[in-house]
Amino acid sequence: MRTFEIKEEFLLDGKPVKLISGAIHYFRMTPAQWTDSLYNLKALGANTVETYIPWNIHEPIEGHYDFEGMNDITRFVALAEELGLMVILRPSVYICAEWEFGGLPAWLLKEKGLRLRSTDPRFMQKVRQYFQVLIPKLVPLQVTHGGPVIMMQIENEYGSYGMEKEYLRATKALMEELGIDVPLFTSDGAWEEVLDAGTLIEEDVFVTGNFGSQSKENAAVLQNFMKRHGKKWPIMCMEYWDGWFNRWGEPIIKREAEDLAAEVKDMLEIGSLNLYMFHGGTNFGFYNGCSARGTTDLPQVTSYDYDALLTESGEPTEKYYAVQRAIKEVCPDVWQAEPRRKTLSNLGSFPVTDSVSLFATKETLEEGISSAYPLTMEEAGTGYGYMLYSLTLKNYQHENKLKVVEAGDRLQLYVDGQHQVTQYQEEVGEEILINGQANQATIALDVLIENLGRVNYGFKLNSPTQSKGIRGGIMQDIHFHQGYRQFPLSLSKEQLAKIDYQAPCVPEQPSFYRAVFELEELTDTFINCSAYGKGVVCINGFNLGRYWNIGPICSLYCPKELLKKGQNEIVIFETEGIEIKHVDFSAQPVIKG
Repeated sequence: MRTFEIKEEFLLDGKPVKLISGAIHYFRMTPAQWTDSLYNLKALGANTVETYIPWNIHEPIEGHYDFEGMNDITRFVALAEELGLMVILRPSVYICAEWEFGGLPAWLLKEKGLRLRSTDPRFMQKVRQYFQVLIPKLVPLQVTHGGPVIMMQIENEYGSYGMEKEYLRATKALMEELGIDVPLFTSDGAWEEVLDAGTLIEEDVFVTGNFGSQSKENAAVLQNFMKRHGKKWPIMCMEYWDGWFNRWGEPIIKREAEDLAAEVKDMLEIGSLNLYMFHGGTNFGFYNGCSARGTTDLPQVTSYDYDALLTESGEPTEKYYAVQRAIKEVCPDVWQAEPRRKTLSNLGSFPVTDSVSLFATKETLEEGISSAYPLTMEEAGTGYGYMLYSLTLKNYQHENKLKVVEAGDRLQLYVDGQHQVTQYQEEVGEEILINGQANQATIALDVLIENLGRVNYGFKLNSPTQSKGIRGGIMQDIHFHQGYRQFPLSLSKEQLAKIDYQAPCVPEQPSFYRAVFELEELTDTFINCSAYGKGVVCINGFNLGRYWNIGPICSLYCPKELLKKGQNEIVIFETEGIEIKHVDFSAQPVIKG
């Protein structure tokens, strides 16, 4: 049985080893992509793979667990082991990772006042329930049990959020109680305040840093921090940022290949590193995260290409070869090889065969939930995707004031089926003037709200705005209205199958569009969304994620394993009143500007 220890150096079977690692998130790609991605990491010259483990995909509903398909962490680790890679796991309940709510499940928000990432007994009880399912799956994967896992993380960048050491100790104790006995670590930024707040160095929990440049300077900060605490541990950057994530409506962020290679070389001469990301993948479904800047929320795009060493689809980049050369210069004895490539192609253009207004088919999608006052998305559904609120107002036969109070993130308000206004979280509460139809006693009001992605990092993690949908209410004149019907729209495969395409088509309203087509050959591809407005594309019941014409990326990646030889079905949910008449594929991403 192999051994792994952290002394003045990392020791594998008693011999010094430099960890050359890359981040691959199993949950951001389909299982058929795992082997090629892991092989390309090995061919780079790496000996280790690192991944987070997001709580929200493994326990999407409280008490209901999912470790199948894309969520099969044990299979991913087994594939890494087959290729001779060691594994670093980060099962901390919070991961950041530009992932929805930092990996925390939306159902936590049903517990009012619960303090996340703290010793709040309610929070720790839910952590225990989850870990009692997750950790037993990870125990046999440890190097101490004959597996490839050499280290596990207690918490992620906790020093950038809190300083409650007792919470870190409680998490450490829980992991050890459930059978984790490989070395544990924390990862924080490389400056004094966060290292002081976020580490358990006094309890021999290994300290790692997160940065992507100035390798020598940041390594010196880590070294000095450990020295002051009497530690002579090796230096490791747990997240060596080789690119960056992207937000809607902003230019794509790029980094020069040779600049990265030079910094990687400096870092490897000092210690060990984990390239974040090696292969970024895709925020499929509704799992993209969100940044916060002041009072403004800035949701991130579906692609998690990250300008990483492999593209979103898994193709090696110029960075790949530059870093490969840098690794060879510092570690001449490493095994390297040519990376695997894949075929991407344009599968053609296909007409839309059916369409229907959301308002015309809402009753078939979901049995409306009735309540006196509005329910949040977490209270009425899964907390992800969209929520449609339908209500009937009295028509006073003159212009009326309307106000939606406390709602997030993006609402579209329709009066008798006509679009009146679109508001974002920062504009919610502004007065809207509406008129009903003459000689009609009532007004039909529909409010479609989209959860654009919960903040995954920083001061807003515990903010009330993390709860989506309507938190306050809708005011007509100066009183709160009572009487709501809520329709949660998760766009699950089961829900998509309930769409009634025989109901009326009204392109000006949020609508579903369907294309049914035949394929003889399957390859990876992209769906060109540049002619669409805003919405979601689902292929054969799988949610590829969001598109938005503000860019910067106006396409959605579609791995070939989501396609079928023979008949395929694409369903597009378009919210901006743009009529979609055909589906166009592309061999490469479609970039705006």
